[in-house]
Amino acid sequence: MPFADELIGPDAARTLFRTIRAAAPGADLSVLQGSVDQLGPLALRARADLLRDALLTGLPGDYTEFARTIRRAAEDSDFQGWSIWPVTSAVASKAVEEKTSSAFDDGMALLAELTGRLTSEFAVRAFLRADLDRALEIALGWTQSSDEHVRRLASEGTRPYLPWSVRVPEILARPGVTVPILDRLYRDDSDYVRRSVANHLNDFSRDVPDLVVSTAARWLDDPDDNTGQLVRHAMRTVIKNGHPDALALLGFAPAELDVTGPVLDMAELPIGGSLEFTASVRNVGLEPAKLAIDYIVHHTKANGAQTGKTFKLKTTTIAPGENIDIRRRHSFRPLTTRKYYPGPHAIELQINGVSSGRADFLLVT
Repeated sequence: MPFADELIGPDAARTLFRTIRAAAPGADLSVLQGSVDQLGPLALRARADLLRDALLTGLPGDYTEFARTIRRAAEDSDFQGWSIWPVTSAVASKAVEEKTSSAFDDGMALLAELTGRLTSEFAVRAFLRADLDRALEIALGWTQSSDEHVRRLASEGTRPYLPWSVRVPEILARPGVTVPILDRLYRDDSDYVRRSVANHLNDFSRDVPDLVVSTAARWLDDPDDNTGQLVRHAMRTVIKNGHPDALALLGFAPAELDVTGPVLDMAELPIGGSLEFTASVRNVGLEPAKLAIDYIVHHTKANGAQTGKTFKLKTTTIAPGENIDIRRRHSFRPLTTRKYYPGPHAIELQINGVSSGRADFLLVT
C-alpha cells in the first residue's frame, strides 16, 4: 500500500476544504478544516474516514441538500484525486442512512458521476451491504455506460475481495451473484475494464474455484481477440493451485510421463540457507505433451502443522520420447513476509496439476 502522505495528505485535505467551502459558503466547516492537522499518525483508510466524518459534520442537512453541495463542488476542476475518497464515502453514508429509495438511487448515480475523478469502488460497498440486489441492478446498468470508469466501477466495486475495502458478507454467501456483471464486460473494449473483470473472477478462486473455471469456459466458447489473455489472468490462482479443469482449459491435459525426483542436495538445511533440487521428466506417450511444471514447498508452521506454497518452474512442450532436466535452488532466508520454523519440510513436484514426486528434508536452527 502506498504511504498515506502520498495519497490523502494535508494538500488533499486542504483542497477538499477549499472546494466544499466554495460550494457551501454558509456551512460551518471548522471540523473539516481542523482535520488537516490530525492526519499525521493515521493510516490511509483512517484518514479517509476522518475527513468523511468531518464532511458529514459540516454538512448536516438531508441527503438531497448534501448531494446538491457535492455536485456544486464538482464544478471545480480541482475537485478530484484522493480527496474524493472521503467525499464518496460521505455520499454513501448519507444516502444509506436516509433509508429511502430516491436517496439510494441518486447516491449510486452520484458515485458514478464522481468515479472518474477517483474511483468510487470503496464507497459503493455501503450500498451493496444495505441492499445487495438493488445495488447490483444499478451496477448492471453501469455496464452499458459510455464511460469506461463507470463500467469498471460495476466490476471493481462489486468484487468479493476488493483490496482496502470492507467485505460484503452477502456477496460471499451468494457465490456468483456478481457474475452477470462480468458476463456483460469480459469483451469490453477497454483494457482498464477487462483487467478489473479478470481480477474479479480471480477473487472467486478463494472460495469457489469451480465457478472460476466454468465461467472462463463459457467465455472461451464466445471469445473475442482479448478473451484468451483475460481468462489466463483470471485463472492465475486456480492454475497455480493445480486445478485440473483449469489446466485442461488452457491445454495442459494429463500426460503420460516418467518423472524422476525431486532429488535434494541435502537432507538437513539450516534456516537462512538454500536447498537445490533436481528432477527429470520424460514423455513416454505417443503425443507431444504441453506441461505446466510447478513445485510446492511444504512449510512447517509455528503450531507444527504443514502448509504448502506453490512456485512456478516452467511451461514447456516436450515431444514423444523427449526428456527434460530440471534444476532449481530455493532460498529459506527469512523475509518480512515469511518466517521459517524448524521441523519437517518437503519439496513436491506438480505437473499439470498432478503431484509428481515429493522429497522430505529437515529445516533446523
